[in-house]
Amino acid sequence: MKKQIITLTAIAALSVGAASQASAQSSYTVESGDTLWSISQAQNVTVEQLKGWNELSSDIIYPKQQLEVASAEKVEVSQEKSTYTVASGDTLFKIAQAHGISLDTLMSWNGITGHWIYPGDKLVVSGGSPISVPKAPQEVAPAKTASQAAPAKTAAPAASEQSGKEMTVSATAYTAYCAGCSGVTATGIDLRSNPNQKVIAVDPTVIPLGSKVWVEGYGEAIAGDTGGAIKGNKIDVFIPTQSGALDWGRKSINIKILN
Repeated sequence: MKKQIITLTAIAALSVGAASQASAQSSYTVESGDTLWSISQAQNVTVEQLKGWNELSSDIIYPKQQLEVASAEKVEVSQEKSTYTVASGDTLFKIAQAHGISLDTLMSWNGITGHWIYPGDKLVVSGGSPISVPKAPQEVAPAKTASQAAPAKTAAPAASEQSGKEMTVSATAYTAYCAGCSGVTATGIDLRSNPNQKVIAVDPTVIPLGSKVWVEGYGEAIAGDTGGAIKGNKIDVFIPTQSGALDWGRKSINIKILN
C-alpha cells in the first residue's frame, strides 16, 4: 500500500511539472516576415497588448527578437464574458477597435462569416472563445475532361511574403457616395464615418487585404477594400470628395507593401 502511494505522488508531481512548463511558455521568437499584427492574430491578443507588454513605442520588430505574448499576470484565463449591443451606424471594424480586439477575433467569437450586422444584435466583445461555423454542403459537379478543366486559380499571397515588395500600378480614385455604394469596405471600414481614413481597393491575389501600403502621391494606406474592376496591378484610392476623386483621375504610380 505504501508503494502505491509513493507511485501516485510521483505521477502527480510529474503532472504539476508538465503544467508549469506549459504555462511558462509565454514568449515568442520573432521570425523573418513576422509583424506585430500577424503575431497578435496567432496568439489571440491585440497589437496594443503586445506593445504594452514589451514596452514598444512603434510597430518595428526584428528577427530573433524575444516578445512576451502572454503570462498568468497579464492574461486572465477565466475572463468574464461581456457583450455589446449593436447600434445604428456600427460596423464590425469599428466595434473591434473600440474594444481593443482584432476584427478576426470579434468575428470568431460570434461565429460571423460575413460583415453584415444589425442594430439590436448582441456581440461578445471580451472573454469569448472561437465558435466553429459549419460550412454549407457543396454540390459535387460532374467530372470534367482535361480539355474542359478550368485553369487553377493562384492562391492569394500572405502579407509576410509580400512585405517590402514594390510595384508600379494603375491608380484610379473612388468616393463613399457613388451610386449603389454603402460606404462600408470589404473589411468593414465605414468610410462615411471615417472620411480621413486612407484606404485603397486592391486585388487580394496581388496585395493581401489588411496590408499597409505606401502609395505615391497619397501616403500610407490600408488595403481594406476590393472592387469588381480592380484586377492585377491596379488599385483604387479612397478620396472623401467627388471633386477630389475626379481630380485624381487615372495615373501610373509606384507603391510599396510595408507589411
